[in-house]
Amino acid sequence: MKFISWNVNGLRAVAGKGFADIFVSLDADFVCLQETKLQAGQIDLEFPGYQSYWNYAEKPGYSGTAVYTRHTPVSVRYGLGVPEHDQEGRVITLEYEDFFLVCAYVPNSQDGLRRLEYRMQWEDAMRSYLCSLPKPVVFCGDLNVAHEEIDLKNPSTNHLNAGFTDEERGKLSELLAAGFTDSWRYQHPGEVKYSWWSYRMNARARNAGWRIDYFIVSDAIRQRIVSTDILTDIYGSDHCPVELVLT
Repeated sequence: MKFISWNVNGLRAVAGKGFADIFVSLDADFVCLQETKLQAGQIDLEFPGYQSYWNYAEKPGYSGTAVYTRHTPVSVRYGLGVPEHDQEGRVITLEYEDFFLVCAYVPNSQDGLRRLEYRMQWEDAMRSYLCSLPKPVVFCGDLNVAHEEIDLKNPSTNHLNAGFTDEERGKLSELLAAGFTDSWRYQHPGEVKYSWWSYRMNARARNAGWRIDYFIVSDAIRQRIVSTDILTDIYGSDHCPVELVLT
């Protein structure tokens, strides 16, 4: 099974940059999208052989997630079941016979870390939710954190910035310690590769990036990982897609 996760930073925008052709070329079983920035009815983008599921933020043009799948789920859930965390369209869960697929767009702590406290509450709720699921989990999305210094170009100058604070990194460490594996780092322990680049200062051309997009899997299915990739040759967003293949 091939899984793709991609923060498209506005699906309507990337639809005008070849998204449909990219989607077809990826030939994935599951395509999980974050930051769709849509409301219901604002785009008609379906693909033969796929079902799609959408979670929209209450605020127009903000956040939002979607999942395209070739496999009919047993059930679909939207959000974490916690009202204060379910207003921004950030989580979709598809249940299958032997696993759950969870697509998430983790809140950004914002400039000046003005949303860091809320982010910590969201992280605790997300971890509790993932640990409560009664089957192995494939958890993917823009997690808005570079976990280790190897995961961003300039760690020393970003230590107090959103996405690389001790608090945010610590929450990902807590999740992994609760029985989960960072699939890319598991397969590529010393490799440097990024999934997001600022639009400023020609960052992508200089490869001054961050790895903030992940596939996190339950330790119980870690042995099913066939391959992982970060598809840096695919453009259209300030993020590139990430890929996971399981048996």
